[in-house]
Amino acid sequence: MTSISRATERDCNSIVAIGKSSVAESHRGSCSEEEMQAFLERNYNSNAIREELSDINNIYHIIHYKDNPAGFSKIILNAKHPNIAEENITKLDRIYLLKDFYGLKLGLELLNFNIELSKNNNQSGMWLYTWVGNNRAIDFYLKAGFTSIGSHKFYVNETHFDLCHQMFLKFS
Repeated sequence: MTSISRATERDCNSIVAIGKSSVAESHRGSCSEEEMQAFLERNYNSNAIREELSDINNIYHIIHYKDNPAGFSKIILNAKHPNIAEENITKLDRIYLLKDFYGLKLGLELLNFNIELSKNNNQSGMWLYTWVGNNRAIDFYLKAGFTSIGSHKFYVNETHFDLCHQMFLKFS
């Protein structure tokens, strides 16, 4: 029923579509509609995603439900952060799921997949940023065992930023 696979260039259009829809949905209200559209056009277009997929440090996965692309994730192994003393930690840079697939536990399945992948690559923990206004995501990460360890300014453009929680999950 569900499958998770490493994303390749052939998944580019799915990632673009999922990203545009999910980012707009999860960050609605964080900035003006014009700022959001400009951000999405800049970061979720075929060229930008192809470039990210070609970077060997970016590990993208896509989750399918009944053969339909439902979401994707991007992690970066060994992504040290000055707020975290542990070595060999993974950054969960992106994890998005289309709203139509909420309630099926696909986000948790994809998160757990990435946690196991990180552990199998000798990582000691995982960190991420999430917008302070995205209560659904914050609750999701807290239930998964992440704790808030700081804050971060995420710049949507040169003049507007969203305040984000930095969250961390230490692997046992």
